[in-house]
Amino acid sequence: MLKLLVIEDEQTLSDNIKEIIQPLGEITQAFDGEVGLFEAQSNIYDLILLDLMLPGLNGYEVLAQLRTQNIQTPVLILTAKDGIDDKVTGFQKGADDYLTKPFYREELLLRVKALLKRSLGLYEENILTYGPISCNLQSKQVLFQNDVLAVQGKEFELLIYFIQNKGVILTKEQIFDRIWGFDSDTTLTVVEVYMSHLRKHLKPTGIANDFKTLRNVGYLLQE
Repeated sequence: MLKLLVIEDEQTLSDNIKEIIQPLGEITQAFDGEVGLFEAQSNIYDLILLDLMLPGLNGYEVLAQLRTQNIQTPVLILTAKDGIDDKVTGFQKGADDYLTKPFYREELLLRVKALLKRSLGLYEENILTYGPISCNLQSKQVLFQNDVLAVQGKEFELLIYFIQNKGVILTKEQIFDRIWGFDSDTTLTVVEVYMSHLRKHLKPTGIANDFKTLRNVGYLLQE
């Protein structure tokens, strides 16, 4: 499931945005700049929707700090500031898109979908690739030399999560939250079990060793 962060101080507007994008994944809301920055630093999100006029840190400051810390999560600025200078500043700070308020529900949803599609490396046919394998996100199949690998269910979700975050250290807690959810009845050890299964099924492809175990930290898929 995709994870999106909405940083907007107006509760009603934030709730409206959440309602619009809810079908796309799990939505987290933050109502000031400092909390929003903390959330973006502490968790891995697929997209951040960011207001500029926030209490505490403003949106520009939040965005600048994220990019300075090399957090490259796509950011869509949502703001009433519609001047060309504001837009230029937003893009210079590292924004990926800029939408002024008020906006149409349909336009917001389309822009969010476009950013997600671009950032997750999807092609028109919903194929995600890594090395010699290709993952079909519609059929949920992993192909290697025209053969379908036995990577299914949670293993498939785990593989996709790593490919989308290659080069990024993922803690066991982050993986568990993303794939199973902390409301799950299972325990954190399930991550180790599924990592072992995934490596076994990927061994014929030659990329199993690209998954590095960082003791007491988590895992990393090499770029």
